[in-house]
Amino acid sequence: MDLRKETLVFSKARYRMAYLVLSNGQVFEGTRIGAARDSIGELVFTTSMVGYLETLTDPAYAGQIVMQTFPLIGNYGVIEEDFEGDCALNGYIARSVCDTPSNFRSQYALERFLREHDVPGICGVDTRELTRILREQGTMNAMICDEIPASLDGIGAYEIKNVVPSVSDRETRVYEAQTEEEYRVTVIDYGVKRSLIAAFTERGCRVTVVPHNTTAEQILADAPDAVILSDGPGDPSDNKDEIAQAAKLIGTIPVLGIGLGHQIAALALGGTCEKLIYGHRGGNQPVREIGGSRTYITSQNHGYVVDAESLSHVGIERFANANDGTCEGMEYPAKMCMTLQFAPDTLGGGHSTAFLYDRFLGMIHKNQ
Repeated sequence: MDLRKETLVFSKARYRMAYLVLSNGQVFEGTRIGAARDSIGELVFTTSMVGYLETLTDPAYAGQIVMQTFPLIGNYGVIEEDFEGDCALNGYIARSVCDTPSNFRSQYALERFLREHDVPGICGVDTRELTRILREQGTMNAMICDEIPASLDGIGAYEIKNVVPSVSDRETRVYEAQTEEEYRVTVIDYGVKRSLIAAFTERGCRVTVVPHNTTAEQILADAPDAVILSDGPGDPSDNKDEIAQAAKLIGTIPVLGIGLGHQIAALALGGTCEKLIYGHRGGNQPVREIGGSRTYITSQNHGYVVDAESLSHVGIERFANANDGTCEGMEYPAKMCMTLQFAPDTLGGGHSTAFLYDRFLGMIHKNQ
């Protein structure tokens, strides 16, 4: 790796002016990073202090322009081993980007990653002010551009719709257990992260990852011990076929839902979901165990939330967000199903709730 060459390319790019235009008409001036093209997306912020690589490669950010609230990004470079999946962002925003990473694992600088993955970005903007705007006015659309558009109509009209097919693998893939095989688990890929697969292969599971449109009959024909509904992007209610298939699986076989999978399971069981004002995104989201005495710090990335009251006829709320009280986890005892809004174990941190994977394995064992 030639750091001098990477620095030269970045230095030339950063002197090119760019604009961030919000759908409410506010304009922020900065310098261009990444791909040299205009892009519109849903503007969201993440409060993670580390783990920008996991953020950049999390499929659940599909269709969004992601802003890092931490002021310096890129200081430990790019390490492909830490990727969670394929990059699906529409844009990237940082206060300051480091062009000379210092880390023995670093392979190249962040600027190169953004260019190679065709992600337009902007730096040098006031990310604290942007965060205040989103917290007070709610998530809104934005555009990264070289020239301020004459009309905001195109920005305001943008919607993230039916994005799961764009991030789901089209092929079935099998990952062997890293220890002696105990269980065979099928993951439905709505935008699955590598850390989820690794969590189960490390625990003696042979993991089969199937496309989002795989039917319940096809899954059950393979006779797995359990099914996992993975995380993913977008509005859960868009996934009508996926909800219908989940409804056939829940109650037939042990099911674990994570993130979008938690929401799809809720809809499959007759519950409802609603959109949060600005979502929960970052590695420092506090989650309280209902009926317990502990609060856990979790990693999250979602803009929709399950209405636990709408599921009182079939489920029990087990976890709640300590900040706003929204549902973070459900259990459906009669259905052999548990679901979590947060990721119990991620590459970027947040390992304190990894025991919940073991709890699910206990559910599988009890069912055998």
